[in-house]
Amino acid sequence: MSRVLLTGGAGFIGSHVAERLIREGVEVCVVDSFDDFYDPQIKRDNIASAASHAGYELVEGDIRDEALLQRLLSGQGGAVDAVIHLAARAGVRPSLEQPALYMDVNIRGTMNVLEAARRANVPRVVMASSSSVYGNHREVPFRENAHLSRPISPYASTKLACEHMSYTYHHLYGLEVVNLRFFTVYGPRQRPEMAIHRFVDRIHRGEEITVFGRGTMRDYTYVDDIVDGVMASLCAPAGYEIYNLGNCRMVELEDLIETIEDAVGRPARISRMPQQPGDVNRTCADLEKSRRDLGYDPKVSIEEGVRRTVEWYRARHLIPASVG
Repeated sequence: MSRVLLTGGAGFIGSHVAERLIREGVEVCVVDSFDDFYDPQIKRDNIASAASHAGYELVEGDIRDEALLQRLLSGQGGAVDAVIHLAARAGVRPSLEQPALYMDVNIRGTMNVLEAARRANVPRVVMASSSSVYGNHREVPFRENAHLSRPISPYASTKLACEHMSYTYHHLYGLEVVNLRFFTVYGPRQRPEMAIHRFVDRIHRGEEITVFGRGTMRDYTYVDDIVDGVMASLCAPAGYEIYNLGNCRMVELEDLIETIEDAVGRPARISRMPQQPGDVNRTCADLEKSRRDLGYDPKVSIEEGVRRTVEWYRARHLIPASVG
């Protein structure tokens, strides 16, 4: 593996993947639109370290731009050995407000990526899917071979549609595709609207946090473990595969808040609200397949991951460690 095209490479997960690729001597061409879903300057800060390396190239563009993708995969700058496709409109709740935008970016954009890879004879595409495709699946832990036909949000529907479309490209054209179902990724650079980042920020500031629902449980996965899985998927068995990347541990929302309180050193002020439409009740990844094929072995506990996240937050905001 000498050169990779990485879509969404300035985002939370993408910027960590780019840094890992650079460390392992792989040239990276990052495509990111720097859209206004959250402050684009956050993404520019994310890439500051990786962008200083000679093997890093940044292209500001949209995956809905077919001509751009065709040009980037046509061999200019060097042949591309794989595409890691992380770009997407993210978030369950915002997808309820802008379903057409989610369909356009996630589905049409992914089709453009697959078509450009096919035309350029790129052998492998690694795609970010989501645990949201499982919906309120009854059998826990969630297995990749579960029959899924009832996504409960527009975001989840787009991710499931992208999995199906990528299989079509494998079936028709022999494109190797690996879909990775991420389970609630967190850690340094996490998007500001996501729960752990939002809770850490507001508890630090002494502001009230809003908690939706009671008794919900999530499988939280530290970003370094996710990056391990992404890198291993570049060498996964040939063909079409789906893998869960999670931690295989369900954490109740109340326990998560207590863990953040302990790490921050300050109690939370909590406002209770009903569970929101589109939110799932629980997630938990079965890791048998990803352990077997990828050697995936998540190492960071929720307690350790939250501690590292709080340390990053304090460093970013210049908050002394002794201050709650």
